[in-house]
Amino acid sequence: MKINGTEYCSLWEENSKALSISAIDQRLLPFRLEIAKIASYKEMVMAIKEMTIRGAPLIGIGGAYAIMLALQEIVQNKQPFEKINEIISEIRSARPTAVNLMWAVDRVASKIDFSLSVEENYERSLQIARQIYSEEVRACKQIAKSGFDLIENLYSKYQRPLNILTHCNAGWLATVDWGTALAPIYYAHRKEIPLHVWVDETRPRNQGAKLTSFELLGENIAHTIIADNTGGLLMQTGKVDAVIVGADRVTSKGDVCNKVGTYLKALAAKEHNIPFWVAFPTSTIDWEISDYREIPIEERPSEEIDYIEGEYLDKICKVRITPTGSKSLNYAFDITPNQFVSKYITELGVFDSIQSLKDESFT
Repeated sequence: MKINGTEYCSLWEENSKALSISAIDQRLLPFRLEIAKIASYKEMVMAIKEMTIRGAPLIGIGGAYAIMLALQEIVQNKQPFEKINEIISEIRSARPTAVNLMWAVDRVASKIDFSLSVEENYERSLQIARQIYSEEVRACKQIAKSGFDLIENLYSKYQRPLNILTHCNAGWLATVDWGTALAPIYYAHRKEIPLHVWVDETRPRNQGAKLTSFELLGENIAHTIIADNTGGLLMQTGKVDAVIVGADRVTSKGDVCNKVGTYLKALAAKEHNIPFWVAFPTSTIDWEISDYREIPIEERPSEEIDYIEGEYLDKICKVRITPTGSKSLNYAFDITPNQFVSKYITELGVFDSIQSLKDESFT
C-alpha cells in the first residue's frame, strides 16, 4: 500500500551478514515514518509487546521470524540447541489474546527437528516464516476481493456514496499488505465505488485516529475521525451503511474477540439493522475454543489510559490526562457474540457462520 505515493509493506527482510527484520515503527505514526531494525528474537518480542508491530496477522509473522532469529543467534553464539524450547515459550507469550501469534509460532516450532543440525533447523524455520508471510499477503488480497462483493451489492442497493464505519486499525499496517477490515474498502475504492469511512479514534492508543486515518490518506479515501462513542448516534441518524472490523481471535462458534469497543458497535448496528461484518484470515480462527470466556483478555498498562501521546512543536510528547492517584483499568479487547455478526469475510469467501465456513472449506 502507499505512503506519500510510495509503496510499502509493514515488515520485510533485510539481508546483510546476518538476516534481520525491518518494520515500520507504528508507535511513531502518523508523526514520524521510521524503520525499526530487529536483529534478535528478544528485539522481536519487545517489538510485539511494545506494539512497534501490531495487529493479529502481523504479530503472527513477527513470531515466526522470531524463531528464525533465535536459531540464527544460537548458531552465531554456539549456544545449546535445547535453549530453543525456552525461547519458543517466551515468544509465544509475548501477547496473550491474538491467536495468530501462537498459531504461527507453533507452526514453525512443529518443524524443529533435534536430529538435524541447528543450521538445518534455521533454514527450515526461515522457509516456514517466509511461507506464512506469503500466505498472509495472499489471504488479505483475497479478503479484499471477498468483501468487495458485499460493498458492491450495498452500492447497487443505495446508488449513492456509501458510509462505512470501522474500529481500531485493521489495515495493511496490521498485516503486511492490504489488511483485513480495510482491504475490501481499498479494493472498492480502486474499483471506483464512491465511499466514505467513519474512523473511530479507538482509545486509549488511538489506532484509528493515528493509523487508520494515516492509511486512508495514503490511498486518498475520504474519511472522518470520530470519538469512539459517536458511532451510535451516526447509526441512529442513518449515516452508517455498514460496519466492518477485524479480529484478533474468532472462536469455533463464531464469537469475535477484537479491540475493546467493538462489542458496543455491534450492539448499535444490531439495533439499527445495519450490517456488521468481520474480516480476518482463517489463521485467526481458534478451533480449540468454543466458549469465548476461555479467551485470555490482555490487560495492558494503565499508563496508556493515564497519558495521551501527540505532536507539539515538532516533538512527540506525552501528557497526563487523569488525576494522579486515580486508578485506571485497560482491557485491550472485548468479545462480540456471534449473533451480532452479519457476515464473516475471509480469504475463502463470505460466510454467514463459522460452521458454514468449516462445512464448505474444511470437509
